[in-house]
Amino acid sequence: MSKWVCTIALTCLLIFLSGAVVFADEVVSTMADQKEVAVTIYNEDLAMVRDQRQVALPEGTIDLALREVSARIRPETALLSSLTRPGGLTILEQNFDFDLLTPGKLLEKYVGKDVQLVRTHPETGKDIFETARVLSANSGVVLQVGDRIETGAPGRLVFPDVPKNLRDRPTLVVSLDNKQAGQQTLELSYLTSGLGWRADYVAELNAEDTALDLSGWVTLTNQSGTTYGNALLQLVAGDVNRVQEQMAVRKAMMMDGVAAESMVPQMREESLFEYHLYSLQRPTTIRNNQTKQVSLLNASSVPVQKEFRLQGSPYYYRGQQGDLGQKLKVGVFVEFDNRKEENLGMPLPKGIVRVYKQDKSGSPQFVGEDRIDHTPENETVRLKLGDAFDVTADRKQTDFRKLGGDGRYNYRYESAFEINLHNAKDEEVTVTVAEPVPGDWRVLSESHKHSKASSDTALWVVKVPGKGEATLSYRVEVKY
Repeated sequence: MSKWVCTIALTCLLIFLSGAVVFADEVVSTMADQKEVAVTIYNEDLAMVRDQRQVALPEGTIDLALREVSARIRPETALLSSLTRPGGLTILEQNFDFDLLTPGKLLEKYVGKDVQLVRTHPETGKDIFETARVLSANSGVVLQVGDRIETGAPGRLVFPDVPKNLRDRPTLVVSLDNKQAGQQTLELSYLTSGLGWRADYVAELNAEDTALDLSGWVTLTNQSGTTYGNALLQLVAGDVNRVQEQMAVRKAMMMDGVAAESMVPQMREESLFEYHLYSLQRPTTIRNNQTKQVSLLNASSVPVQKEFRLQGSPYYYRGQQGDLGQKLKVGVFVEFDNRKEENLGMPLPKGIVRVYKQDKSGSPQFVGEDRIDHTPENETVRLKLGDAFDVTADRKQTDFRKLGGDGRYNYRYESAFEINLHNAKDEEVTVTVAEPVPGDWRVLSESHKHSKASSDTALWVVKVPGKGEATLSYRVEVKY
């Protein structure tokens, strides 16, 4: 098959070099007709394209071939209208031709048809033509030449024409009735997959872990099969409901490049229904098979709070446990408020926040990352960066008693716990101990005062001296 594909490739190359594949009785519109294109990209592999082209249309019923639309267009969403003469077009039928011209596809279309087999005489150099019928193009080509069957025959194949619906570019063919001849500005709107975006954030903590500088990037990915030149770009942040169709998922294509735009914020934000719309303030070209980054925001000296947190588990309170662990990990969190007075104050699209901090030599080092959901203005962003190396805990149950109950829903238990917190740092740290206590509960005694964060969570805030330790002990009664 590969040898015949190579010989057929010359035919396809000549077609490509000569320009678009044109079919009789069609009006063809190419990218040269495009006056403006606008792209609105949603979070979940969905985009809306508005493509304006200036096309000369004759009067009457015609087929308009709109070339270089998205290869992953959803044809049922396409809407073609005339901006020059509103109501002047009547759409009769539309077809999306996505079977693209390749040597292999051309050969498949000619199975059962005649082509010309061309051989070159080795001595004279003269081309010898024979009529051959293509019997098969599956894992190799099988030809009937006269009264013989040949496979792997030397030479090349010449095709009389390009079969209908086999195009060199994705093409939407619209059959329409045009009431008046002349130049018109047409707008084609459609939904497509293959375009997506996400937000990525880079934060750098200061030396004291009390503030950070935050930069936000929008990362665009175009795998739709076409390029959008000088496009007006808008991004929608929010969870738009979509009907899930039963269809095969196309394989993603590999990306061939990454383009980064200026660090100066380029996006304007506004509300749209129950979502947020971000608009790029200048046109940009989104090339096929490309990842592009555009600056979203820059914020400096955003105040942060750092927290060491030891998290418990509800099963501790349901039976006799004994030793619950040595050198338990203590999580490290930072949080900041998305407020104007804190040097932020804009809706943050969901994405990953990567946090860095400079070492003593001034080089930034990666210290952790976390994912955030869509975060409105005036809400708090909380990030888990990892587990502390120098702060650990030992936990054990020191007492457990069943106080009463003879049924599934009237048990009463009393249990006591001891948590030793160790700090190998030079400076004092504060550890929040979060205990999810099930059922109806009350604290009977405690070494540190607790707060009730919610109906099932008790919080203790414990200061642990540098190069030292502190002990939290408490007794709790639980009713089921």
